[in-house]
Amino acid sequence: MTVNERGDLPSGFRGIEVFDEVNAIAEPGRQLQAIRSRAPEFQSWFRAQGTAVAVETCDLVATPFPREYALWRAALSPTPFVRIYNRMMVVRFDDFDGVRRTLLVEPTDSRLAENTPFFRALADRFGPRMRDLAVVWGPTVAEHLARLGIDPAEIDYITFDHLHVQDLRPHLGTTTPQPDLGTAEPLFPNAKLLVMRPEWEQMQRLHPLQRNFFQPETYRDLRTDNVVCLDGDVLLGPGVAIIATPGHTIGNQTLVLNTDSGIWTQSENGVHPESYQPERSRIPGLARWARSSGQEVVINANTPELAALHYNSMVKEKLIADRGGPGGGWMQHFASSELTPWRLAPLVSPSFTYGALRHGSLKEE
Repeated sequence: MTVNERGDLPSGFRGIEVFDEVNAIAEPGRQLQAIRSRAPEFQSWFRAQGTAVAVETCDLVATPFPREYALWRAALSPTPFVRIYNRMMVVRFDDFDGVRRTLLVEPTDSRLAENTPFFRALADRFGPRMRDLAVVWGPTVAEHLARLGIDPAEIDYITFDHLHVQDLRPHLGTTTPQPDLGTAEPLFPNAKLLVMRPEWEQMQRLHPLQRNFFQPETYRDLRTDNVVCLDGDVLLGPGVAIIATPGHTIGNQTLVLNTDSGIWTQSENGVHPESYQPERSRIPGLARWARSSGQEVVINANTPELAALHYNSMVKEKLIADRGGPGGGWMQHFASSELTPWRLAPLVSPSFTYGALRHGSLKEE
């Protein structure tokens, strides 16, 4: 799984140093203090860089997810599951070489994601009939691109906030033909994967606590000449950055966007703005939990890796994003898997959903 040398960046990208010292702090309490100091500086600096060219989101799949993971210990509900909606984001930006680029964020192959041990066990437990009732299938990645008039060969980069559930063989191609796919060729022949180095390297030696949400066997025959490992925060172009937010996984990252509606963060660290502002939530238990615990965020804790760092990363996102939403005052966090209303889980329905994020036009001028 050899990839680029440490420190190498694609031409047209720029490294970001604002959080370098913060990211190097091992003690979680001191790191959190440092985040509170540096995040406003990052926000001001990032806003001054300009805006992305265009952003559009695409619905992929809505699926049940354990409440105790999505809302950790905070929600009071007998309902064991919530429903989350996974969405892809198409981002156009100009890099610092002046080249117009297209980035796909979270282009998950939803059908192959079902082979993840956790979701496979869930399907076996409830059977195909319950699965059909609970899961809402949207168009595939390729179907969305066709609708938008984007040739897969136009895609320059793909990225995921982390590699949970991902089978990347269709995206990157493989060194040998895959019997279950029928090909070794990639859907995106000119695209490179942008991934934090710790996230990529962990796939070679997963801990037992991690394995339930990964598909490491699918990485065996992957091409790696189109993988770019990031060793820190990166500005891809005006209004588009990827920053390290470890905790949900060891190499978790967050997309930061500056748009005509302000600054947004995007990740699965929290499943809804109410996860970042539980004191405002109408979901039973969240506001009271925030008051009694003194905790200001509710982590999406489906893997028990680095909870304190996960908390810190959510505070980082919370301090970077602007405020908006219904009535104003809500953090502009677009969850890559957003908590959505579900008639089978009425007590854990969110106060609102963003549902979509659009900025500019994807049509080339």
